[in-house]
Amino acid sequence: MNKKSVTDVDVQGKRVLVRCDFNVPMKDGKITDENRIMGALPTIQYLMEHGAKVVLCSHMGKPHNIFDEKVKLNKKEKKAVEALAADEQAKATAEYIEKAKKSEPVKLTLRPVADRLNQLLDNKVTFATDAVGPDAEQKVAALKEGECVLLENLRFYAGEEGKDLEFCKKLASYCDIYVNDAFGTAHRSHASTAAIVEYGLVKTAVCGFLIQKELEVMADSLDHPVHPFVAVLGGAKVADKLNVIANLLNKCDTLIIGGGMAYTFLKAEGYEIGKSLVDDEKLAYCKDMLQKAKETGKQLLLPVDTVVANDFPNPIDAPIEVKTVKVSEIPADMEGLDIGEETRRLFADAIKGAKTVVWNGPMGVFENPILAKGTVAIAQAMADAQVATTIIGGGDSAAAVQQLGFADKMSHISTGGGASLELMEGKILPGIACLNDKD
Repeated sequence: MNKKSVTDVDVQGKRVLVRCDFNVPMKDGKITDENRIMGALPTIQYLMEHGAKVVLCSHMGKPHNIFDEKVKLNKKEKKAVEALAADEQAKATAEYIEKAKKSEPVKLTLRPVADRLNQLLDNKVTFATDAVGPDAEQKVAALKEGECVLLENLRFYAGEEGKDLEFCKKLASYCDIYVNDAFGTAHRSHASTAAIVEYGLVKTAVCGFLIQKELEVMADSLDHPVHPFVAVLGGAKVADKLNVIANLLNKCDTLIIGGGMAYTFLKAEGYEIGKSLVDDEKLAYCKDMLQKAKETGKQLLLPVDTVVANDFPNPIDAPIEVKTVKVSEIPADMEGLDIGEETRRLFADAIKGAKTVVWNGPMGVFENPILAKGTVAIAQAMADAQVATTIIGGGDSAAAVQQLGFADKMSHISTGGGASLELMEGKILPGIACLNDKD
């Protein structure tokens, strides 16, 4: 995908709106994982060093589901955020600012991100307590070259996900140049991810370094892989990856299927799978894919043995008794939770000779150390494949690689879960399609 990046445009003295992905995990008002912040830094630093007036924007969580029990807001917070979500701007902004003066943190606010950015960027970052209200307007207008402002959570406004034209116009009024560096939301056609450009409100639209790397490594490897090309798919359900399976089977030489989804393929081949996870509605699809692999001369590898237990671990990391059986011998009262030792060797051997490897989805319940051996084996095999381009396609597989200590051994770890999957499906992502082409 031949898209312009920040290095292809003159940003000196220009107001630059950067869509970041600052949807970081939080606990008790503290950031627990700042990988997404660190990932955005190179683009932000480049713009500031080249004299841009930088306006950062992002979402945080799902405030439109404000009464979801997982959010756990108190009554005052619910009222404040609900007002913002409904875009009752004057009332909401006043209430929000009053809370901020009292140092009462609003859940799902981006203020902790602004605080962390300030530590990283020499106190050159201010925080606007709204996104399209008077505080943001004032702080954007006051920006000097090399300075930065972070807007409050975009999803406090219904216009963000609703692609509201007036909301887009307000965002566009902050900038001469638009930069998308939020690959994790590039598959969403929201106001700040695509519509601001699609409506013709901003003419100069380019990608940041994070998206540039996704395009140069992941997208190009999928479109023009160096063969042999091995694709590894895991995770729970076949239904989640129907189009991914079909698209990759067209492109790769070997398709490895593990994780919970493997049991549906095994059942489609006639095996009894006990209490293992299964998508009965997708059995015909799995049979079609197995037949397609045979007809096209592609290798589709399934587990030959599996680690089984009586029940799924509860809690997920609890000690559990397991045994390894051949896939033809899964007991009726047990379920498969990881690939077995023979399968680990089989899959690793396939990866060993590859020049391109793409992996999405763990091989088992990797959060449990007893059931993580299959996922570790894939990560180790990819780490050992030094002549190959090794790509982790976001989501749980990215989390697993990070947790297991293999991150620095991979060519690329995608920053997007849903976006990575859609790229692997062969879809055009709205947040990337809207950007200016180089030619």
